[in-house]
Formats: sequence, structure tokens, C-alpha cells
Amino acid sequence: MTQADTHPPVEISARLTPAMRSVLQAMAKAARPPLHTLTPLQARAAYAAGADVLEVAAPHLARVEDFTIPARDGYAMPARLYAPSLPAPDATALPVLLYFHGGGFTIGSIATHDGLCRALSVQSGCAVVSLDYRLAPEHRFPVAVQDAWDALVWLAAHATDLGVDGTRLAVGGDSAGGTLAAVCALQARDAGLPLALQLLFYPGCGAHQDTDSHRQFAHGLVLEQTHIEWFFGLYVDPADRTDWRFSPLNAPDHDGVAPAWIGLAECDPLVDEGVSYADTLRHAGVAVDLEIYRGVTHEFIKMGRAIPEAQIARADAARALRHAFGLNP
Repeated sequence: MTQADTHPPVEISARLTPAMRSVLQAMAKAARPPLHTLTPLQARAAYAAGADVLEVAAPHLARVEDFTIPARDGYAMPARLYAPSLPAPDATALPVLLYFHGGGFTIGSIATHDGLCRALSVQSGCAVVSLDYRLAPEHRFPVAVQDAWDALVWLAAHATDLGVDGTRLAVGGDSAGGTLAAVCALQARDAGLPLALQLLFYPGCGAHQDTDSHRQFAHGLVLEQTHIEWFFGLYVDPADRTDWRFSPLNAPDHDGVAPAWIGLAECDPLVDEGVSYADTLRHAGVAVDLEIYRGVTHEFIKMGRAIPEAQIARADAARALRHAFGLNP
């Protein structure tokens, strides 16, 4: 979890579920240093230390395997495969979701999202490949975008080496990872690479954080304005913020991209741009399933032990994957 710097206003706190309020109160009581006051390395360590605090116990899977995927410059990107069953000669290979973790392009890893990826694999019945793309500030925009795309292209070509079905692919991610997934869906459309689904948990979609929700939920709700400014200052030059690979809302068109499942948190600075992206896709004729989970904040999807809506959202996302891949309900 990221550390909220302030308490939410009373009128905002009243909109939160009791469980969400309790989580925020516990975070405030812990009084950890605000994220933006740390170095990137310190922030990564702090985020990793708290990543599993509110997670449910990690479910067992038949396959959990670490491997690497080559980036265009030869860098070996760490990746992890999750699968609920072992490959067998007489069995149909599993479809696969390529998942990009969140963390403002600056923090987060395969390890911080291990529980979430395990849950998605178990509940959907598909394989999940989680990617450690390179982070800022060591690797600024567009390196993360390039890493994500390189991983998708490699997976489509080499899925059989992993014992999964490269003709049944989806992309997904949360927060910054949701941005990468949305961008990959646009690139896949342009490259003629079919995707069954783009699975987006509260993605960043806009060039500038100037919506009503950014103003309304700027303080005290896990992801704060100061965090966003810190993340993006480390990741992207101001001149590149209108690039659609940073802001998928700015893509020239959205026709023909993969169907989308979008899960948003009501009390999240990013909720308005998530709704705008859903509307943009729908206006382009793309099938969209939009869910807004009431009374919860950014990052709730990784709070399954404390926030019931996290379990509901995971089940909804898994259902969307099963439907997209034609798996049994």
C-alpha cells in the first residue's frame, strides 16, 4: 500500500465503506513517511513491505514458474507464469493474460502483485504472465511502454514454449499497469494482433490530472495528488504527457481495439478519466463492461482481507476473462 499523507475531508470520509475507513485510519496511525519524501529505492522497499499486509492468503497453483522475456535492447525482463493446471498432451492449452503491475511506473513488481495474479489465475481458469517492466527514474517514458509491448509480441510468438495458447491472449493491469495494458491494446490493434480482452483496474488515461475527481479526492485516500506528481515527475517529461502512449485517451482513434472490462474505485482521483476512457471506447463501437465499486479507494483490489469489494472485483474480472476466452463459467 502507498501511505496517505493526510486525512480525507469529512464529507469524503462519509462516502467510504466502514472497512475502507478503518484501513485509512490504520494507515494514518502507522504514520509512515509520505511516499514522495522518499527516494525511489526507499519507496519501492516501503511499498513492497506493505504489499501483502491486507492480502488474502495466496492460493495454490499447479504451476508458478519464473522466466525472462527479451526486450528490444536485449534486456532480460523478469516474468512469472501462473497456471491452475499442468500442460498435458491431450489437453487444450490455456489462454493467457499478460499482466502489468501498478505503482506509478516507479514502484511495484511481480512480487507485490503475486497474490492478485494468483487469484486471477485460480478464479478465471486461465494462465497469467506477470511482467517486471523497467521502472522510472532509471528508465523514463517510453521504456515501460516498449517493455510491455515487447513482452506481448514475444508471448504471442512463444506461448507454446510455455505450454499456453498464444492465439488466446488478453492484457491487463492496475493503475499505471492499466495504462500499459490500454496502450498495448491500441498497439495490438495497429499490428493486427488479436486480443480477447483488455482488463483494466483503475487505469490512468489522461494527459493531465485536472478532472473533478482529481480535485475532489486529492488528499487522504491512498493515492494523493502529491504521489501522482512525484510519480509522473520521475517518469515522463512534460512535453510527452500528451503522447497517447502515456495518455491513451489521446490516441488518434479507438476503433477496433479489444473489448474492455474496466473496474474503478469510486473515491479515487483516477475515476473520472477511467469513466472517460470507457465512454471513448463505447463511442468507437468497442464493447465495454464498466464497474464502479462504491466507497473504496485506489489500490483496493489488493486489500482482499479487509475490503469485501476487492473480492467482488476479482470475481468480476475473472468472470470477464472466462467470458472473453470462452471458458466454462
